[in-house]
Amino acid sequence: MRPFGNRFAICFVMVFISFVLLPVAAQDKPPYALQPIADGFTFPTAIVQPPTDMTRLFIADLSGKVSIVKQGELLATPFLDLSKQITAVAEGAGLHDIVFHPDYAKNGFFYVVYTLPDRDEILVRYQVSKDNPDVADADSAHLIMKIQHLTQFHYGGQLAFGPDGDLYWSMGDGAYKKSPAQNWKSYLGGILRLDVDHGDPYSVPTGNATTVQPTAKPELWAKGLRNPWRFSFDSLTGDLYIPDVGEASSEEINVLPAGTAGGTNFGWSFFEGNTPFKATDKTGLTFPVVTYAHDSGNCSIIGGYVYRGTALSALVGKYIFGDYCSGWMWSTYQKSANNWYTAELLPTKQHITTFGEDNAGELYMGAVGAVYKLVAAR
Repeated sequence: MRPFGNRFAICFVMVFISFVLLPVAAQDKPPYALQPIADGFTFPTAIVQPPTDMTRLFIADLSGKVSIVKQGELLATPFLDLSKQITAVAEGAGLHDIVFHPDYAKNGFFYVVYTLPDRDEILVRYQVSKDNPDVADADSAHLIMKIQHLTQFHYGGQLAFGPDGDLYWSMGDGAYKKSPAQNWKSYLGGILRLDVDHGDPYSVPTGNATTVQPTAKPELWAKGLRNPWRFSFDSLTGDLYIPDVGEASSEEINVLPAGTAGGTNFGWSFFEGNTPFKATDKTGLTFPVVTYAHDSGNCSIIGGYVYRGTALSALVGKYIFGDYCSGWMWSTYQKSANNWYTAELLPTKQHITTFGEDNAGELYMGAVGAVYKLVAAR
């Protein structure tokens, strides 16, 4: 199953990445490795820790379950099990993400996004059980928002609290032949920004896209995306990294500095990466800082994180990402103005599905069947 487009390539070899190509000799051993954390998953979609929690790792799976790895042990009882009430078929339908409220230690709130049997996508708030911190209160579901989605493709489905305390939610364009990504009256192909601390179920924060796009849905913050699979904020700088899965020829990474106002248009479906797709006018569009081609088995970018841990000093400040089909992982960072330096990191030989970050800044990778930690090779 591949929730990122319509291509099925499965080989892992070297790839061209925009701006820099660093070949890895066959005899060279990568300085990094993947340490197994837990297995038995269908398709991991999120790997996260609640704020201040250093002992538990929460893993969301497309099948509908959120599991806990506690002090290295996968607990038998899921934290939350939505498998009987969601659709987990086709490309990307299922449980897409879980994120914990910044004040989770006090209020016990967390949020999930998943697909309903009618293919619509919903954002729901839950609360942890009062009796057992390793089990959610299944009866605490509180609907925040529902978005109509008429296909089983391109859900996006990422959640993250930004430095401003607002909740950001990405939506794919649904893989429609006529993409709604340039239609500001549609949520699809965009990123929403919600204030979940005020209003019921939320309020619209100031500074969303309506400040520059008066016809935009009030919740929209950005548009022009095809299928943003795993965006993240740099935990140190607050910069926002948004990879977007391409159509026919290339994958891309977009970066917005912290504090960027709402209304950014990333260009799809006028452009795919830096290449004209349905238009040639670049006016008002923001283009990616890194792209790579659909060659050598690559087909679907999987967004990761800027590494801010301490165990892998050479990676500090570098953005780590991968490709679902080829299984390669790379690092990239801005070396100078308009110059992003990208290097091959590790051939995982896996179908990469997601990345995760713990509260110490260490990184994890989810692949079909299992979850791993990125460590130094021995």
